[in-house]
Amino acid sequence: MREKKIWGRKRHLLVDTQGFVLAVKVHTAGLTDRKSAPLLLAGQKEYFPRVSYLFADRGYTGPLLDWIKEHLGWEPEIVPHEHNDSQSDWVLVNGEPVKIAKPKGGFQVQRKRWVVERTFAWLTRFRRLARDYEGLPSSSEALIQIAAIRLFLTRLAPF
Repeated sequence: MREKKIWGRKRHLLVDTQGFVLAVKVHTAGLTDRKSAPLLLAGQKEYFPRVSYLFADRGYTGPLLDWIKEHLGWEPEIVPHEHNDSQSDWVLVNGEPVKIAKPKGGFQVQRKRWVVERTFAWLTRFRRLARDYEGLPSSSEALIQIAAIRLFLTRLAPF
């Protein structure tokens, strides 16, 4: 859930299925996703008692999944990356290995992963969030929350 053009910082978002921001955490880029996710998710069970399922990408695997189940009671699912690593596959036909060419693939939408990416795109439309001008991570978090509030209000009352 990292954002481009932000040097030395990582932005983590917890969003709902519509892409609206539920929680935000900004910290130094030295922390890995697995170690920084508990900073974002800690205490969220009280704020969102009806949440029971969590989608994440491969950066959030390992012991973090057990932490999510133990501390939050949510069922995490890692959304796999669907990409063609090689141009061909080997399959058995009548007991003989046969090399079959894979179709050329372009961009493929990944299930549930694009929701967070779309939210980051919405947020970077705000000039102040396109780059990180803030001195403190808490200031960046506050500006992300203000932008998220504006996005939410615009969808509630578009005119």
